[in-house]
Amino acid sequence: MKYLSTRGAPAVSLDRALLDGIASDGGLYLPQRLPKFVLEDFSSAETIQQVALVYMTPYFEGSTLAGELQGVLGETFSFEIPGSPIKIDGNTETLLELFHGPTAAFKDVGAGFLAACISRLNQDVAAPLTILVATSGDTGGAVAAAFDGRPGVRVVVLYPEGRVSDRQAHQLTCWSDNVLSLAVKGSFDDCQTLVKAAMADAALSQRHRFSSANSINIGRLLPQSIYYADASLRHFRATGKKPGFIIPTGNLGNAFACIMARESGLPIGDIVLATNANTLIGDYLLGAEWLPRVSIQTLASAMDVGNPSNMERLQKLLGDADVLRKHIRVFSADDENIRQEITAIHQDSGVTICPHTATAVFAYRQLAAKERADKDWILVATAHPAKFESIVEPLIGETVPLPDGLANIMSRPSRYSIIEPNMQSLVMQLDGTALTGHK
Repeated sequence: MKYLSTRGAPAVSLDRALLDGIASDGGLYLPQRLPKFVLEDFSSAETIQQVALVYMTPYFEGSTLAGELQGVLGETFSFEIPGSPIKIDGNTETLLELFHGPTAAFKDVGAGFLAACISRLNQDVAAPLTILVATSGDTGGAVAAAFDGRPGVRVVVLYPEGRVSDRQAHQLTCWSDNVLSLAVKGSFDDCQTLVKAAMADAALSQRHRFSSANSINIGRLLPQSIYYADASLRHFRATGKKPGFIIPTGNLGNAFACIMARESGLPIGDIVLATNANTLIGDYLLGAEWLPRVSIQTLASAMDVGNPSNMERLQKLLGDADVLRKHIRVFSADDENIRQEITAIHQDSGVTICPHTATAVFAYRQLAAKERADKDWILVATAHPAKFESIVEPLIGETVPLPDGLANIMSRPSRYSIIEPNMQSLVMQLDGTALTGHK
């Protein structure tokens, strides 16, 4: 299996795509073809690790990691990903809980997989690899946790100062010496722009051996497809019906992973995307031109993206807006919608959800009543509500208990530097010419 750039650069191996993160021409890697599965391919796959092995084997053809795939997947899926019932407007649907990993967010799956792969690929190399990651909240913490203390790898986390929750900020800044945390005076898009600019600088990239752990890295997307494959197979086996998925999205990585699984033959029905007040994706499907915007700060901070990178992959795989409208739908929730859904779901179902998951509930309610009644839906819960206690607890009137993993993270000391949103500030940090601050 080779991997192609969305912009036309020569094909590379999976190993090269994982290590480089982004193609030499600035494009994003896609597999040269998507595997085509039939249900019988998974007939003996009962656990998510077994489903993952079937699903991922074609992607690892020709990789030096092919013989280690089972070990990689064992590290990646070391925690449960359950589906629990949730009652909405009289209908019982499924909540896919992706927040049982080390940092209580769905990003733990992709980050753990990437760390397992890169640590193996880089173990015999003398010079350390520098993983650059821009984050709007959860990605950086998951990546830092996955690479924390691993030899031969340095992680540089860039996050927008003051635009993530306090608990998110802490989990971005409390790691070992191989993690450098940088609070950028700007938005997530400023952070993402810095990462892309640094990786496009040939001399700088060679000096630090850059790779990326954002969803621009194909190593983040491939494993995320697995929980859609597993959940859809379990549902189809139990009911004979293809479930639809409602997915909160910002940078389009998690949504694209679901689309990949469906395009590969998994029993997935409709795909509905839920966004917050950053409405570029929905506006584009309604006919607006695809032009990056300044991101709007919302309660669902991890989705505050004004220029979703993975649209480039989605257009390459499927086509422009006229085609995409046949494959996906989008509904956007503002902050008041988010508050109302957190409150209503807790009152009606006794379930506590985070602001991002609330956008999925809002999107579900926008579907026609007949569609909600006749089809089966899986709503994707992307983060644990305890990460957003300052938003959630006043709305539900009670304390949200910290999961054990998150409690351990919160007990660790924090350290970070604040930088301007420019390359000079970033380069000073990378080269070790600026001091790290402490909190």
